[in-house]
Amino acid sequence: MLFKARIKCFLILLWIYFIFSLDECSHEFPSNHAPFFLPESESAKIHTSVAPIEGEPVILKHQINSFRDTELNNILKELNVEKLIIVGAMSHMCIDAVTRAAVDLGYECHVAHDACATLDLEFNGVTVPVIHVHSAFMAALYFGYCNVDSTTQLLDLVR
Repeated sequence: MLFKARIKCFLILLWIYFIFSLDECSHEFPSNHAPFFLPESESAKIHTSVAPIEGEPVILKHQINSFRDTELNNILKELNVEKLIIVGAMSHMCIDAVTRAAVDLGYECHVAHDACATLDLEFNGVTVPVIHVHSAFMAALYFGYCNVDSTTQLLDLVR
């Protein structure tokens, strides 16, 4: 039953620091610029709480956009997935990139704004507070790309 629910509406998880998972995706970045993604590091591993169910594919990604240079699109097509619920980190990077790419590939996307995270950013000497970074990216996605709603509201898609 759980596997069917996961197929019905594929849940994309992109957790930074603890996981970096796409529910069936792991992120590695072989550079000291992002040491938390180094291959074989604890933070690059899929956390046991979201470990794949037997038979679920695992996708290793090396890019911000989870579709780039991976088999994600092919796997989702094989599973007849049409809707994606996107959660995780970071709102201004992976959430934004994967959502825009997924919409461009024809998926119906939903972002759970209260299940996404980001951080303060700095540009040209100006620090942008986390709430402004997150809100700006959620507003942009909602304006032109997808539904952005709470996890409570989006749970109805998988019931």
